Amino acid sequence: MGQLLIKKNIISKDQLDNALNEQKVKLVELGKAVKLGEIIVGLGYATEENLIDIINEYYNISVTSLSDNIQQLIKKRRGSFIEKLPAPSIPIWLKLSVATMIIIVITVFAISYVVLGKQREILYQQTLKIGKVSLNNYAYNARIPLLENNILQLNTVINGASNIEGLIYAAILDHNRVIKAHSNFNKIGTDFKKFDNVEEVTQEDGIVYFTSKLISGKRVMHLSKPIVFNDKRLGAVHVGVSIDFIEHEIISERVSIIIMTIIVVLLSTVIAVFFGFRFAGPITKLVVATQEIGKGNYNYKIKMKRNDELGNLAIAFNKMSEDLLRKSFMQESFGKYVGFEVLNMIMANPEDSWLKGRKNEATILFLDVRGFTSYSATKDPEEIVEELNEYFEIVTNIVIDYGGYIDKFIGDAVLAVFGVPIHNRRHIERGIQAAVLIQKELIKTGNVKDNKLLTSVGIGIDSGVVISGNIGTQVKMEYTVIGDSVNIASRLNGLAKSGEIVISRKVLENVEKLVEVEALPPQGIKGVAGKVETFRVRSIVDRQQQPDLI
Repeated sequence: MGQLLIKKNIISKDQLDNALNEQKVKLVELGKAVKLGEIIVGLGYATEENLIDIINEYYNISVTSLSDNIQQLIKKRRGSFIEKLPAPSIPIWLKLSVATMIIIVITVFAISYVVLGKQREILYQQTLKIGKVSLNNYAYNARIPLLENNILQLNTVINGASNIEGLIYAAILDHNRVIKAHSNFNKIGTDFKKFDNVEEVTQEDGIVYFTSKLISGKRVMHLSKPIVFNDKRLGAVHVGVSIDFIEHEIISERVSIIIMTIIVVLLSTVIAVFFGFRFAGPITKLVVATQEIGKGNYNYKIKMKRNDELGNLAIAFNKMSEDLLRKSFMQESFGKYVGFEVLNMIMANPEDSWLKGRKNEATILFLDVRGFTSYSATKDPEEIVEELNEYFEIVTNIVIDYGGYIDKFIGDAVLAVFGVPIHNRRHIERGIQAAVLIQKELIKTGNVKDNKLLTSVGIGIDSGVVISGNIGTQVKMEYTVIGDSVNIASRLNGLAKSGEIVISRKVLENVEKLVEVEALPPQGIKGVAGKVETFRVRSIVDRQQQPDLI
């Protein structure tokens, strides 16, 4: 944006650097980023309208304020197809189910890999053991028949090979490697041929063994041992044991593991979905409750019976909503008498010094209805209350608009204060302007609605040092002001006729350029030494000729 504004000659490079530095300072002070456009407007380098027009023209979007999500609007207009797509919303039950499924599958396959590897090794060692036992047996029983070249006896020894599970062949060779006995009679008398595709050869305790793949595709473990008699080598015994069954066993186990995995995954998915919904349900309720609280519905409650952290969270949330409800009641009630500026200060620092007695400069407005007693005698109580409420509402709204607060209603009288609890150096100007507008609105409304009560209000104004703070007991307390200025304002109010405003000398000294007055005879006021100079406000100077005091 900075470069765009420089290009459009809205700001200079130095101004952009200053704005960027100010943005860094705001980031440190506030802990969050402030938009560059707002910084530029705040520094007075450009107006918000200019920035909005340039952004809309350059990016071809429709922005109405710098507070809009400009980046998101630009992305929708110029971003890629993927960027324009909304972020997917994946429910928590689905996330939990997928996560559980992945964990189980990975765990099962990792365990099965280790278990099947160990099982393959065990079966291999078991096969080797069977082969060694058979080999030793043949080598021992074939010594004498081989020495005597007794072919019939040698084949009798070999004939038992067919009864051994997994044994592919057995052969007895003489020292010339001629087959003297074989489990396949057709090979007797032929030369023993070497095997192809031989894998690693191992020798252990006089036995040589290795594996190879036959032409038929079978994988066989071959074992051989020499036949020795009186340290003389007579020949050798060869056996072949199938190891294909090992792979068949492993495959069978793997299929079983896969089936079990599928069953476990399905069961765990059902359980995960169940618990996902069980957890997602309360979270959804919390989201809805948060949205309701955000709308100001502090009566909203979460109905949840759980003896866990979510149940505790629901209880805490309901307690929070109750506190917010009480706070909103306070704001609604107290906020009717003080401005939001004062109310926010009080709510933010309820134990601050504003509660304690302290001296402040303040302006006091005292309003009263002339002849109220005789007037009320001719009216029904309901009508009097309605007219009084209309009178109080007009006074309260204007006082709050001008930064004051309503201290109290005393029958048909109103005590309004400017300058406390938040000090404002222009509290006198604000007080006099509020008083003039109050009389104007009361007379206007009273004439329109034929409400003589509204046209019979007198106002007295004084300014000075008052003591402000919480006064009362633990049972009943109120924030109020006391001091001579309160008493003087009350006495000046007695001098004001219907529709009039009477002020003291101190008030006049601060608003001489704002009002035209008529001097009244000095008045003696009880508790005040000497006589008090009083003045009746005749009119207020045209505000268009005056600086904005509000």
